Amino acid sequence: MGKVFAVGVGPGSPKYITEIVKDVLLNCDVIIGYKYTIKTIEHLIGGKEIYEITMNNQEESYQKILPELGDRTLVVPFTGDVNFSESEVVDRLIEIFGEVEIIPGISSIQVAASRAKVPLDKSKVITMHVTTPIEDKKLELQKALIDGFSVVLVPRPWPKQPDKHFMPSEIAIYLRKHGFETNKMKVHVFEAITTENETNFVGTVRDLEGREFSDLSVMVFNQARLDSYVNYRWQWEN
Repeated sequence: MGKVFAVGVGPGSPKYITEIVKDVLLNCDVIIGYKYTIKTIEHLIGGKEIYEITMNNQEESYQKILPELGDRTLVVPFTGDVNFSESEVVDRLIEIFGEVEIIPGISSIQVAASRAKVPLDKSKVITMHVTTPIEDKKLELQKALIDGFSVVLVPRPWPKQPDKHFMPSEIAIYLRKHGFETNKMKVHVFEAITTENETNFVGTVRDLEGREFSDLSVMVFNQARLDSYVNYRWQWEN
């Protein structure tokens, strides 16, 4: 069988595609990916055999190409970083194809943290963008906020099933109902980050109630405080 790659192509702007991912895309034969992801890399994949998929037909597409792959190279591109919020799909690719080479990309969470000036090494990163139950993740969010961490969070769009839909408005209501003073909590919500359609909402968590955001959203709960190395200079000045 040919080689199979799972690669991250960045949040949306072609400027965030790494050189190693460009090289893999230029030299592959077959590409299977979602419409938004393929649009990000369209300038690199002319003449390739392309399968545009949805959640409903991705399994069918993977199974179709499996016996046809031969010694060709298949690339499955993911928006952002393939190692974040995509484990369910990557696990399935490994089950189907066996050996899959994974190449990371720049994630929207990295860009959102940078935009909000919130250091990831002092934050908790949480994704609700999974099909499995998220009750434990909701508790993880509560604990992180109580413990004083900033949180970079990917919400879960599921409009056809309201009980699973957990976007910024639902998150704000959830936190208020669990005792948080959401009118005092600072938050950013970025949509379509790095693209020409990027927006940045800045306000309090309470302000999010009733507001709608797209499925290309990233939230940053900002509890960061400046704490530079000069606060610890006694360690090297003695």
